[in-house]
Amino acid sequence: MRRPFAVRAGALVTGALLPGVLLSGALAVLAGPAASPASAADGDKGFTIEDPRITESSGLAASRQHPGVYWTHNDSDDGPYLYAVDSATGRTVARVTLTGIGTPRDVEAISIGPDNQIWVGDIGDNLGGTWKYVWVYRLPEPKKLVDQTVRATQYVVKYSDGPRDAESLLVHPKTGRVYIIDKKEDGGHLYEGPATLSASGANVFRPIAPVDLWATDAAFSPDGSQLAVRGYFGGISYAWNGGKIEREGRLDVPLQRQGESVSYSADGDKLLYGSEGSHSPVVAEDAPKSASSGSKSASGGGSSSASGKDGGSSATGGVKVGALAVVAVCAVFFGLRRFRRRG
Repeated sequence: MRRPFAVRAGALVTGALLPGVLLSGALAVLAGPAASPASAADGDKGFTIEDPRITESSGLAASRQHPGVYWTHNDSDDGPYLYAVDSATGRTVARVTLTGIGTPRDVEAISIGPDNQIWVGDIGDNLGGTWKYVWVYRLPEPKKLVDQTVRATQYVVKYSDGPRDAESLLVHPKTGRVYIIDKKEDGGHLYEGPATLSASGANVFRPIAPVDLWATDAAFSPDGSQLAVRGYFGGISYAWNGGKIEREGRLDVPLQRQGESVSYSADGDKLLYGSEGSHSPVVAEDAPKSASSGSKSASGGGSSSASGKDGGSSATGGVKVGALAVVAVCAVFFGLRRFRRRG
């Protein structure tokens, strides 16, 4: 995957800012592996991916039929592989090899839909939108977690308004409809696929709503009522409203070296945030409650809570306090870059 300057700058500035600036949660992420939970049921407290084969974890999805297990994958140059990681230990308990598909180009996202179907988004385009089409794969989640080969169905995806880069694929847990959010520096759009995808022809995805974030991943809550979208330096919680999304608040996304993934826990109480890199940490935060219900975050301490119809900057989307300096540096860079372009 192409590393944007903002990500590289963020990592460098993060190292410089650590003493006395970052919050303890972000410090723990960068300092080393998190403590292993006592059991699979406690895995939603966060974990560290221990498998040396997983160096570019780019997507994350909580299993519905294997408590405490999260599915992930590398984003490119790895092959047609999915990894089931036990969050109690951080160890891989199964590697699934996909057959029935071509050679993956840039796998960026994973989601689990109805009937325990795993959906994989081969939707990245590091050249900024040059592929005339991208692919989505679907396969049944294995009932037994052992290394195995599973046949997948491959779908061709095109966008109604032309090729684009994307890293967020999500499947509604009730309807099974597939959505993609494109990745654009100034904010992208939520794209909706056909009600039923066809394996015999192109499936055209159409934009239905703007997304006010440079999105690197997104996830539905287990009941399908909320949508969490993350970027490198922040995130936004939306009420789903049948696709007419309404911004509810900002997510306190942990500062990570290259924040690539997000998943709700199977019970919907937590949001798990992942990052690329060897032995990368997955950080758990309390999931926001729906602003329309008037509920507050269960943590009571403001960790990863939706703050209502906030008026905060969409550029940060609720990054942790210590990361604001990183965002400021990146904002200066992008401002200068735009100025030079226009000049």
